[in-house]
Amino acid sequence: MTASLGLKRNWKQFTLLIIVNAMIGGMVGLERTLLPEIADQEFHIEANIAILSFIAVFGLSKAISNYFTGVLANKIGRKNLLLIGWVFAIPIPILLIYADNWNTILFANVLLGINQGLAWSSTVIMKIDLVGEKNRGLAMGLNEFAGYFAIAVTAYFTGWIANSYGLRPYPFLIGIFLIIVGFLISIIWVKDTKKHVKVEKAFSEVKRLNNTFWDTTLFNKNLSAVTQAGLINNLNDGMIWGLLPLFLFEKSFTLKEISIIVAVYPAVWGIGQIFTGRMADKFSKKRILMIGMWLQAIAIVMLTQTDNYFIFISLAAILGWGTAMVYPTFLATVAENTHPSDRPKSIGVFRLWRDLGYVLGAILTGIIADIFGIKISIFLTGILTALSGVVILTRMKLTLKNKQHAN
Repeated sequence: MTASLGLKRNWKQFTLLIIVNAMIGGMVGLERTLLPEIADQEFHIEANIAILSFIAVFGLSKAISNYFTGVLANKIGRKNLLLIGWVFAIPIPILLIYADNWNTILFANVLLGINQGLAWSSTVIMKIDLVGEKNRGLAMGLNEFAGYFAIAVTAYFTGWIANSYGLRPYPFLIGIFLIIVGFLISIIWVKDTKKHVKVEKAFSEVKRLNNTFWDTTLFNKNLSAVTQAGLINNLNDGMIWGLLPLFLFEKSFTLKEISIIVAVYPAVWGIGQIFTGRMADKFSKKRILMIGMWLQAIAIVMLTQTDNYFIFISLAAILGWGTAMVYPTFLATVAENTHPSDRPKSIGVFRLWRDLGYVLGAILTGIIADIFGIKISIFLTGILTALSGVVILTRMKLTLKNKQHAN
């Protein structure tokens, strides 16, 4: 039976992948609120760069896994990579519960990075395969919504549980549930999408890339502009992940208050992508990316200028909306500018550089925070994010479709 493309035609498989991606995102949410506090209270780690080391190892292992997912997707199949990703997740909750030193936490984050790189990337590629060209932005919006809204929900509930019952073990029991449900859905009901790729290859008019790695990284103006923005986006996300809870603790907010602020950002990010993904199908991707990066920059800079709890919540929401504008648009732009045969590897290269932003962000913002203070580190991250928007403005070119949308 010949496969057909389209969101409506493949809604059952698409919905299953949405649910699976929520389980995958929830694994990151396990740590979002608690690890900086565990580092401080249980392991007495004071240097910001040391605390942010868990983000660096997560980002590095995820970045490398992203790249190999792109390389291997056509060779061993998308579903197989998804299942392998779940296998790497199995030890994570146990390690987080019983870790008696910081190195065990770091090892858990290596496994988490591999899990995210293989499993999340596989669901991205599979959804792009299913929907074809027409609703690619919407598909990515729904995909990222599921993952990041799950991060927000899990981050909130782990913070709430920790506030009531302690940092460990109870908050991390959620991870065991996520792994069981996600793995069972993946192995029993999810199907590979290789047949859908063959259908799209038959009519694709996009030219093949000369060198997928270097074109995505540097030479193709659209792909490279998106890649640098992805790197900076995750650099600032890594800073928010690691330093914002510490910054809020310095201002004497409670763990419950911090968990709400920390959860608002990915919640708006996640929910917003339902709408911004559709925007990427209708309007200029260049303008969406540019405005999104500048909104993030404004919110990050303004975080350093207030002590008010409700203003922090508002800025977290603005930051989440700016990130929601760029995240599905990143992937939709990469997909639009690549031939189906090049697409998995190009997405893998993009996600490699994007998630290396976590590594760069952890190291750079951690060093700056240790030397000049957390406030200066946050402020400079906002300036760097604004400059990334300038790169999009000056380097990215409108495609024919985007020119039509801009008129």
